[in-house]
Amino acid sequence: MRKDSSIYSMKAAGELKDLDLQQRQVAMYVSKFDVIDSDRDLIRRGSFSKSIAERGPKSEGNRKIAFLRYHNWEKQIGKPLSMEEDEYGLFVVSQLGNSTMGQDAMEDYKDGIIREHSIGFKYMDDKIRYVEDGEFFEITELALWEYSAVTFGANQYTNVVDVAKGQEREDMAKKLLNDLEAVSKAIASGRGTDERFYNLEMKQKFLNARMYDLAITNPTDKSQLAEKTELHTSFDWNKVVNSINF
Repeated sequence: MRKDSSIYSMKAAGELKDLDLQQRQVAMYVSKFDVIDSDRDLIRRGSFSKSIAERGPKSEGNRKIAFLRYHNWEKQIGKPLSMEEDEYGLFVVSQLGNSTMGQDAMEDYKDGIIREHSIGFKYMDDKIRYVEDGEFFEITELALWEYSAVTFGANQYTNVVDVAKGQEREDMAKKLLNDLEAVSKAIASGRGTDERFYNLEMKQKFLNARMYDLAITNPTDKSQLAEKTELHTSFDWNKVVNSINF
């Protein structure tokens, strides 16, 4: 049993702790430690230390961990001011931007619409251990790319494996394919800054992972949804698309 380190994964575990209206700052836990979650993962303290050192707010790298809305790399609503691991989890203080998206997020925090947070990350092959007697995965390191403000845990893509067969499944597949095509064209155009291309590449990874989820999962087979499936790091896209049962 294993996790796929090639896939853009998401995990909802964050909770709002404090909101400073004057400073436009928000504090939250974006991950909890030592708790078995719905993915049967148990994340240990220290799992984010490398990501914080390499891409955190105090790092010298130019590709920082991003603060997004709905895991959308075109919707950066702010930036992390500080990130640290304590006994409870990964605690983040963030500055909301002055952009329209940042302002909208601020209003949604004030109104209680944003109540949860989720992380976008990659598993590390050599930092996962399956504990058979407890039937969970012990995680000692994750590559953290971003954390996102989400509305009641809702996300237009996170439920792709739960969509029913038929029109709903077909609509989801078409949306993912259209979004992938748009991102691919934007990358191919060669226009924009390095930061824009990085954001587009990350969005492409996210969409690829959701397309893969949709292609390999039979939503009528509940045992498959619970099963820890061994995924593959490369595959034939034509086969993936054709395997979707519309």
